[in-house]
Amino acid sequence: MPTRKKAPQPRKASTKRKATARVGAVPPYGDPIHKAIARGDLREMKTLAASTRKYLSDVNAALAKLDASIKKAGG
Repeated sequence: MPTRKKAPQPRKASTKRKATARVGAVPPYGDPIHKAIARGDLREMKTLAASTRKYLSDVNAALAKLDASIKKAGG
C-alpha cells in the first residue's frame, strides 16, 4: 500500500504574551482620545474628557504620596 505524504501544517501564531504590569482599568489616553475626536461624537468626547481628568487626578494624588514617601525615606 503506498503511503501518502502529509501536507505541511501552517504555523500557529504564538499565544504567549509579554508580561506587563497593569493595575485597574486601562487609562484613556492617546489613541482612544484621538479616535473619539475623529468620530466627532460630542457626548463621547465629554465622557472621555471627564474620565481622563479623573484618571489624571488620581495619578497626581498617587504621585504626591510617592514623592512624600521618597522624601521621608531620605531620598
